Amino acid sequence: MPAKTYTSAQARTKALFDEEHQFIAPGLQTIALLSELAIDHGTGATLTDLDGNTYLDLNAGVSVASLGHAHPRYIAALTKQLEAVTVGSFTSQPRAELVRLIADLAPGELSRTQFFSGGAEAVEAAIRLARSYTKRTDIVGFTGGFHGKTAGVLPLSDVDWKHLIGPLPTGHHLAPYADPTRYEGSQTECREDAIKELRRLIEQDIAGRPAAIVIEPIQGTAGNIVPPPGFLREVHDVAHEYGALLIADEMITGFGRTGRIFGCSGDDVVPDVMTLGKGMASGFPVSALVSTDEIMAAKPFSLPSASSSSYGGNPLAAAAALVTIQTILSDKLVENSASVGVVLRDGLQALATRHRSIANVRGQGLLIGFDLVADQKSKTLLPKEKCIEFFKGCLADGLIMMSYTPRVRVHPPLILSAEQANSALAIIDRALERME
Repeated sequence: MPAKTYTSAQARTKALFDEEHQFIAPGLQTIALLSELAIDHGTGATLTDLDGNTYLDLNAGVSVASLGHAHPRYIAALTKQLEAVTVGSFTSQPRAELVRLIADLAPGELSRTQFFSGGAEAVEAAIRLARSYTKRTDIVGFTGGFHGKTAGVLPLSDVDWKHLIGPLPTGHHLAPYADPTRYEGSQTECREDAIKELRRLIEQDIAGRPAAIVIEPIQGTAGNIVPPPGFLREVHDVAHEYGALLIADEMITGFGRTGRIFGCSGDDVVPDVMTLGKGMASGFPVSALVSTDEIMAAKPFSLPSASSSSYGGNPLAAAAALVTIQTILSDKLVENSASVGVVLRDGLQALATRHRSIANVRGQGLLIGFDLVADQKSKTLLPKEKCIEFFKGCLADGLIMMSYTPRVRVHPPLILSAEQANSALAIIDRALERME
C-alpha cells in the first residue's frame, strides 16, 4: 500500500498507528482506538508520542502503572534480574522476599500466595480454590462487575456481548451491586435493598449453598463505583452465614489505589481470599491469589502442579512486584494516593458547581469517577458521541483519561502530584466549557 503523508503535529504518530492497524486484530481497548496514539516514551505521570507531544496520564494503563513510567528504581531492579535469571518455578530471592512481604501486608491470616500472569487467571484460580475448600459449585458475583474475559470468569463479568459467543459455564449468578448513582433513595436504603436481593438469590437460586461470593470493593469497569459504607461488611457476613468464602477481587483496588493498602480495608473486612494484580507490579503482567493456610491446603487445589502457572511468579515478575510494593511503601504512595485524591475529588466537585454536564463525583484515593450528564437534576447520561467529543477535547489539550463514556474513570499513577492534579482539573474545565 502507498505510504500516507501527514502534515499535522502528529504525523509520525498517526502514520505508525495506521501501519499497525493493517495487521493488528480488532477489539483493542477503546482508549487506544479513539486516541490513535503511538507512544515513544513515558516519564513519571506523563507520556510522549512519536511527534514529541506530551500528555498527562490519568489512565496509567488502566490502573496498572503505580510507579508511573520509567521509574528509576523499577528499571534498575528489572535490569538486574534480567542479567541473572528470568524464568522458572524454582525458588528465587525476589519471590521469597515477595511472598513474605505480601503476608506481612495482607489482612488477618491471609499468608499464602500463588502467582499467575493475568487477572482472569487469578480469579479463576480463586473459584477453583473455593470449590475445592467448600465442596460446592455455585458462585455469586454482582451486576456491574468485571473479572476478566476468559470462559471461567466471563459469566461473572457484566458485559452484554458475552451471550453472543455461545453457551457460558453454569453455576454463576449475579446479584445487584449497591450502586448509589443508579438508586433512587438513601445510601442506607441502597445497601439494604442490595443485601436483601443477595439473600433472595442465594436462597432461591442456589438453595442456600454457594461456594463463594466474588466482589470488587470498588467496581472499576462499571465507572469506579463506590458502594455505600458497610456494604462489603454485610456481603462478608452473608457469605459466612451461608457457608461460602468471600473473594475480594482487588485487581484494581489493591496496593494503595484507594488511599489504603487494600480496598477491603475501607469496611474493615478480612476476606477469605484476595486476588491481586495490575498495580502490584507497575505494569509487568503478574497477578496473585492470597488466602489462609487452611483454605490453601484444600484438595485438589493444593496437589502438585494443580494451582501453578508457567509464567506466574517467575523471577522477573517477582522482581517487578517486589520493587513496586517496596517503593509504594518507602515513598509513602498510599498516603500520596489519599491526599492527591482529595485534590482531584474536591476539584471535580467544584467543577460540578459551574458545569451542568458533570455529576456523581465519587471515589477513594486515586480511584475516582464522575458522570457526564445532560443536566444535573435528572442526571440523564450524555450520549456516546458527546462523551467522545469531551475525551478528544481533553486529549487535544494534553490529558489522557477514560472519558469517552458517560461514566468517566480516573486512575492515574500513584506518584501523581497535587500540581499535576490541578493541571488536569484545568484541562477538564476547559473541555467541559467547549463541549457545553
